[in-house]
Amino acid sequence: MKEERKKLLPLVKKDPWLEPAAQDISDRLERYKNTLQEIGENWGSLNSFANGYQFYGFNYDIKQKGWYYREWAPHAQDLYLFGDFNDWQRYSHRLAPNKYGQWEIFLPDEMYKDRFTHQSKVKVLVHSDAGWHEKIPAYMHRVVQDKNGLNFSGQHWAPTKPFDWEGDHFDIHDLDTLFIYESHIGMAMEQARIGTFTEFAEYILPYIKNSGYNTIQLMALAEHPYYGSFGYHVTNFFAVSSRFGTPDELKYLIRKAHEQGIAVIMDVVHSHAAKNTLEGLNQFDGSDDQYFHPGHRGNHPLWDSKCFNYGKREVLRFLLSNLKYWLREFHFDGFRFDGVTSMMYFDHGYRGNWDLDGYFKHGVEWDALIYLQLANTLIHKAKPHAITIAEDVTGMPGLCRPIREGGIGFDYRLGMAIPDYWIKVLKEKKDEDWDIHEMWSILSNRLPDVKTVAYCESHDQALVGDQTIAFRLMQSEIYFKMSKKDESYIIDRGIALHKMIRLVTISLGGQAYLNFMGNEFGHPDWIDFPREGNNWSFQYARRQWSLLENPDLKYRNLAAFDHAMLSLVKDYHLTTDGYGKQINMDTVNQTMIFERQKLVFIFNFHVNNSIFNYGFLVPEPGDYRIILNTDNVQFGGQGRVDEKLTYTTLYNEAEQTHQLMVYNPNRTAMVFERIG
Repeated sequence: MKEERKKLLPLVKKDPWLEPAAQDISDRLERYKNTLQEIGENWGSLNSFANGYQFYGFNYDIKQKGWYYREWAPHAQDLYLFGDFNDWQRYSHRLAPNKYGQWEIFLPDEMYKDRFTHQSKVKVLVHSDAGWHEKIPAYMHRVVQDKNGLNFSGQHWAPTKPFDWEGDHFDIHDLDTLFIYESHIGMAMEQARIGTFTEFAEYILPYIKNSGYNTIQLMALAEHPYYGSFGYHVTNFFAVSSRFGTPDELKYLIRKAHEQGIAVIMDVVHSHAAKNTLEGLNQFDGSDDQYFHPGHRGNHPLWDSKCFNYGKREVLRFLLSNLKYWLREFHFDGFRFDGVTSMMYFDHGYRGNWDLDGYFKHGVEWDALIYLQLANTLIHKAKPHAITIAEDVTGMPGLCRPIREGGIGFDYRLGMAIPDYWIKVLKEKKDEDWDIHEMWSILSNRLPDVKTVAYCESHDQALVGDQTIAFRLMQSEIYFKMSKKDESYIIDRGIALHKMIRLVTISLGGQAYLNFMGNEFGHPDWIDFPREGNNWSFQYARRQWSLLENPDLKYRNLAAFDHAMLSLVKDYHLTTDGYGKQINMDTVNQTMIFERQKLVFIFNFHVNNSIFNYGFLVPEPGDYRIILNTDNVQFGGQGRVDEKLTYTTLYNEAEQTHQLMVYNPNRTAMVFERIG
């Protein structure tokens, strides 16, 4: 038995529950190794394999002095490049094929230097069994729309002066805790229009910095025809969305963020692609299985999109090259991988029952797992301190463990059960029925060696048809009763619970924290992008920063608390301590007390019970003081606690315990520090 355990991978040794699946986990690792070896034998290395963007698309050849355009289209019969460089003549510039399904054409400077230039517009005409169709080159770095937004063209992006990255030496590894500000460039401004990269850099970055966040997670960066998709229906994976500006303007934003000590993570969508055939990859060479699975398997049943075939080498090359492109060309500090659950299972993770067979045998998309392992390997080799975050709700074993141990290699997972829990509680339970034991269980439900991004709500909970936590708590009164002069029980309750939910989540939920922009101060509206159903209005696709700037409104109180909360977590290195340690769980008074990083947290969720001389045990004797109090008037509270008091422990000689006696007001959270 000892000899058998020696052969087990570390992932299995650390979790006895996985022992029946030990062979499956070993097989998972072997499949990855075999694929990596094959790539090395055929392309030299994984790094070279991921240089696809330097081969396909438009690349300048210094020796031959001209531009090569290459495309992978194995089922095509003819490819023609056309654009303003040849007066849009569709059949004058035919690409030549080779036996691998690769097509190319060379545009020498001596003929095209003044014709094929920076910002030239191009398309490719593809002839196949499906007919003749105009397409956007698959590796195009920029795609633009005409004035009516109906016609898309590729735009050659090759400025004479390359972007200046000199002095950009930011390292995300220097950040102790990730405080992630999930952001959408287009809706970041208050005006009823689409915001830009430059505006975000100039106006929003300073606010993010001053608010205490040190990482931004940017959504919707790759080109997507439908603005309302939130960027999740991508057509052009190498093209920066032209809605928000140019590639150089995105680079400017990232450099400005780095100058302010802010990391930039890209929300990357490799879980599916838009079905669009004219602008996107779908049926690019006339077949339905070039980049995607053929037939029914290639269609995502719920997302109205296409599913990649991760088993094809050119598809792997496309996606891995895409990651390297964003890292190298734009200096991103990592990726949040969207839809990892959907990638890993044939049924996209919707069956809901999870056991060892479900994780390792029946219905598991092995090719997708190999891709995710290769992606993490590539990212961490290309930029060793880059971070990867997986959006997975199934708890796939080893998701955030090193590949060599039998894992998949992500650095963090999103704690997706936490926002689901809060929405369920707010929708279905009365305040007096909140269960502190259930709350503790949900917030602490993670493996000790799996780093988790905790969050109460993201953009998902703010979309039209759903509600933010602030709106669920305060409903329509959030529009009329947020003045500091107004009295409202609903608003008082909402502000109190809004702060408590955030503090208990960041205190117990994981090693990093995420917030969608504006939610920290209780932004009142849902998100609804311009569409026919709302008469193409931008009313709900913006952020009302003026609410925060108005000193007479209580939004400013919520923002002040959020900043104080992040400062506490940072100053006391709270998330570097694994779990909270229970001190007292008082169901009668709905009071939960725990310790983390030698700080004592008291949460009283009770509707009415405010208790004088509330006693509880503490781990160490001495004097204690309050360092954060949600009831502080600065944070929109009632000011019922004297924060200047020093609290001294009482010794019980018979039981040899130390006790603190405090005033424990209802709907209040307090944090105590031992000072001597």
